Amino acid sequence: MQTINCKGTLIDLAKPRVMGIINITPDSFYDGGVTTSKPLVLQQASRMLEDGATFLDLGGYSSRPDATDVSEEEEITRVVPAIKAIIKEFPDALISIDTFRANVAKKAIHAGACIVNDISAGNIDKSMLALIGAAQVPYIMMHMRGTPQTMKTLTEYQDITKEVLFYFSERLAAARSHNINDIVVDPGFGFAKTTAQSFELLNHLELFETLQTPMLAGISRKSMIYKTLDISAKEALNGTTALHMIALQKGANILRVHDVKQAVECIKLFEQVNTYD
Repeated sequence: MQTINCKGTLIDLAKPRVMGIINITPDSFYDGGVTTSKPLVLQQASRMLEDGATFLDLGGYSSRPDATDVSEEEEITRVVPAIKAIIKEFPDALISIDTFRANVAKKAIHAGACIVNDISAGNIDKSMLALIGAAQVPYIMMHMRGTPQTMKTLTEYQDITKEVLFYFSERLAAARSHNINDIVVDPGFGFAKTTAQSFELLNHLELFETLQTPMLAGISRKSMIYKTLDISAKEALNGTTALHMIALQKGANILRVHDVKQAVECIKLFEQVNTYD
């Protein structure tokens, strides 16, 4: 099924969509500290919506490798006022809360978020799946191992594509046992994966269509790009766009990005090519 239900509106993901990243953290790998005040959050949200983002993904806990752990209370203090401010200014905004904590997700949904984006697919907080099932909101589940603090040490795989697919088959069954209907999978580029493993996953991304769920690609400005090109994250927009096109060709339904305008342009060109199938 290629639709998800957000606040009673069916969003058709057969048409690729863009999810804009708003990090309300001081230490995210690319834009840490940029949007830590309400005016700056609203400014970024306004620009992303104007540039064509369907979703805004708000996070108050940096999940980059070796990120500093923050308390649940601090995460809530960061994200809930920001969600309320965006909803007040842009009532139709579709906000995703990027968290692996069920209580943060619960408070974010109450504040106006309509999607939960969980890097751990319910493995870190065992009460997450029950919460999502009760709230009946779409759930984005990502593949990772360990935590942001430990994942760099957990990159041993026999066959990474097969193992990630098996992981999702198990997590999808667990989610559906909690009556979660709208599920999006995210292979988790860079999470407990080396650069080579991330590229191997991207090369086999079309195999994830066998899961029969929409797919999110989170590639934007990641180390798999800037390490390969020997540049910085700030210089990685061109490489990001190149890999976005590959992800779209291999079936990605949502691009989670820092740069909305360029991702929307990439989708327009992708769709233009596909009018001649």
